[in-house]
Amino acid sequence: MSNRPDDSAPALAPDHRDFVTALASGLEVIRAFDADHSSMTLSEVAARTGMNRAKARRFLLTLHGLGYLRRHNRHFELAPKTLQLGYAYLSANGYQSVIRQHLEHVTEVTGESSSMGVLDGADVIYVARSAAPHRLMTIALSIGSRLPAVATSMGRMLLASMDEAALDDLLDDTPLVAHTQNTVTDPIRLRALLDATREQGYCIVDQELESGLRSLAVPVRSRNGRLLGALNVSTNAARVERAVLENEFLPLLLEASRQIESQVD
Repeated sequence: MSNRPDDSAPALAPDHRDFVTALASGLEVIRAFDADHSSMTLSEVAARTGMNRAKARRFLLTLHGLGYLRRHNRHFELAPKTLQLGYAYLSANGYQSVIRQHLEHVTEVTGESSSMGVLDGADVIYVARSAAPHRLMTIALSIGSRLPAVATSMGRMLLASMDEAALDDLLDDTPLVAHTQNTVTDPIRLRALLDATREQGYCIVDQELESGLRSLAVPVRSRNGRLLGALNVSTNAARVERAVLENEFLPLLLEASRQIESQVD
């Protein structure tokens, strides 16, 4: 019998007596830093988190005291210690080395970048990656990168795997933003695409997040059927036709998923 946590357990509401507001606020301050906001003043952190200056100051100074932030005069930035938070997740999941091995094989055969992602709210988070030498996106992807689930192949694959009621709630709270002229922003069409993804067992997203970016994703599960995440291959649309994704890359990705399933409990 698995001792893994039950992902279907309901999350505490912020007004629940066991909900620790201070902890939530501290994590919100950490998440406020990203590639576009790598160094911020107290005022900037307060604006990004919606906190008043006094509250933001206390959290910044506490995180600085704990070693999670560095301070340069009026500016704060994340310290290397914050990596421990991500590494804790990776080290707690012993299948990471198995995943990386198969992603590296996919990249070696296809010459394209391959990744594994998990769903976190309305985002897909990269938890493993094998990067090809060429760069596809304007942003550099790495472990921990977040992308909108509704506009990515891994994200849609994971959304299609959700319980219908939970999916309805998530989509109701997720704005459909047009990243390119190809992005699906009609809720009805998106639901139809998710239904088709669920039925066929794979997902292709064609230049919806960035022009020229075409990707394929499949689900990956453990031996006991637990959904671990999604695997994908990302390609340049001008270099790799959609038919190549379906006829050549899809069988390879499905085989990688099957191999992982046979090796991970």
